[in-house]
Amino acid sequence: MTSLISERIANIRASLPPSVRLIAVSKKVSTELMREAYSAGIRDFGESRIQEATVKQAELQDLPDITWHFIGHLQSNKAKKALELFDWIHSVDNLNIAQRLDTLAQQMGVNPSVCLQVKILSDPQKSGWMTPELLADLQTLNECQHLQIQGLMTIPPLGLKDTEILNVFQRTQELAQEINEQKLSLIKIQHLSMGMSGDYQLAVSAGATMVRLGTIIFGERV
Repeated sequence: MTSLISERIANIRASLPPSVRLIAVSKKVSTELMREAYSAGIRDFGESRIQEATVKQAELQDLPDITWHFIGHLQSNKAKKALELFDWIHSVDNLNIAQRLDTLAQQMGVNPSVCLQVKILSDPQKSGWMTPELLADLQTLNECQHLQIQGLMTIPPLGLKDTEILNVFQRTQELAQEINEQKLSLIKIQHLSMGMSGDYQLAVSAGATMVRLGTIIFGERV
């Protein structure tokens, strides 16, 4: 019998270009449901709390081909643990945390893939660089030799119309192009991590390469 989760995943995959990576956001989701998603072909899971991810990774260690994505706000004191647990960090949201991760990555001998979190529109609810701040910090970020800065991540403010959400995603894509035109030695923006359950199709139309979907896969969190 096909599970509801595998049905949902099949429907989502049918709506996505093959080039778009589907990250199942599994915060507050049981490992039992995560195993269902895994059985349906999901190999990318997104978590936003270090403590929760630690427990889940221990319970799922028999599934060694999972790629783990950190998508929550990262505090400096959790940076080392994040590097131990995660292959990708999508939410590098300021220069200090980038430099902290770079120092720790050097000490630990790892080269994590990261996205820089950007705010296209001012939003007090979200962390991240505004566009002028990020452009001003690029040269310094380019000195972070132990980070693979490969993408931009964005979350539109709540309450926008579809046309406004689309504009946020399009401007993120334009910002990626602007950064790549600078031809920095270490920063190459190949990924756009944008789009969640309510707006992922808009994000894909604007060039998203990774979508972070939770509710549409697992249902409402308890």
